[in-house]
Amino acid sequence: MESSYQKFAKDILTIGITNILTALSGIILLPLITKTLGAHDYGIWVQVNVTIGLLWIFANLGLPYAMTRFLPAKTNKEEIQEEFYSVFCLVFLATLAVSIILIVFADFIAGAFFEGATDIVRITGLIILVRSLDGVFLAVFRTFRQMKKYSVFTIADTYGQIGLIAYLVLNGHGILSMVLAVLAIRAVMFFILFFLIKSQIGIKRPHFSRIREYLNFSIPTIPANISSWVVGLSDRYVIGYFLGATSVGIYSAGYGLGSLMAMPAAVLGFVLPPTLSKLYDEGRMEEVKTHLSYSLKYSLSLAIPFVFGAAILAKPVLRLFSTPEIASQGYLVPPIVALSTLVFVFGGVINHILILVKKTRILGIAWIIAAVVNLGLNVLVVPRIG
Repeated sequence: MESSYQKFAKDILTIGITNILTALSGIILLPLITKTLGAHDYGIWVQVNVTIGLLWIFANLGLPYAMTRFLPAKTNKEEIQEEFYSVFCLVFLATLAVSIILIVFADFIAGAFFEGATDIVRITGLIILVRSLDGVFLAVFRTFRQMKKYSVFTIADTYGQIGLIAYLVLNGHGILSMVLAVLAIRAVMFFILFFLIKSQIGIKRPHFSRIREYLNFSIPTIPANISSWVVGLSDRYVIGYFLGATSVGIYSAGYGLGSLMAMPAAVLGFVLPPTLSKLYDEGRMEEVKTHLSYSLKYSLSLAIPFVFGAAILAKPVLRLFSTPEIASQGYLVPPIVALSTLVFVFGGVINHILILVKKTRILGIAWIIAAVVNLGLNVLVVPRIG
């Protein structure tokens, strides 16, 4: 019988390969968009993805993540159905409300952050709705550690978008067609995932019997997730507001390169919660400690050399994958971001301990403090030094 360590190692390898392939998508799209459409349209593209990331946090209420804490040890099919469909229905209603608000206020949002691209903002609202529901479906695979299924659909989604975007851009279409391509691929993924989950667990009308327990766990994670977004992505909004979409494109290219080493933290953040939850609930504390210890050691062994590499190679790599304009102005960003990513990787492993013992409020407070400092400094500094 496969041990928990063997299963954990296989999950890490599977999700690691998936994250590498997903990260490569950014490297593929960077030259594709910047060299054909320019830094300005690349900046709009970044704003679309940043907006999806922010509103998805609000819309899903942290419930898909709560599933990874409460469902892994469940075996009763009716209990699984009840809890899954309770989460699905609540996420649908919340996301629908968020999407409607975004569409209604599209003119204002487009004028402030998208340089007037109202249609793109409206389509983004539809993408958020489908994206959130897809996320609930994929959380089932994560919860029950069906990492191969998760990886197949994630890679298919990512490279389906790339293929369609590449075809459209290389045939003379612009940023609007790219956003429509994302919506189309997301919609196809939704129907495939719906029928797959239906065949796996069936369909049941939920009674929301445990939704309060789920919300008590998930709601405190929302401030932490929003604050994490503010720390990692809100700078694009600040730059877009003060300096315009072109500067967003230049900055984001450098930031993307410098944050590549966040992948170990992302892999661990995906695999560890269901793994540790099952071990912790079964009282296997030594195995919990071993998983955490090795996770930290191997993450740092990759992250530390990357910091030095980012400092030395930032400008030539940016020149290779983007434009001379982006390389000449954005080369200072990667080493700074790489250093912060090193700290993030270290803290990410520690965060899992607090999640395991359901002390999510502590994480929320820590991220809120970080977000206030980060956003405040961005607002003060960006208009002055760019």
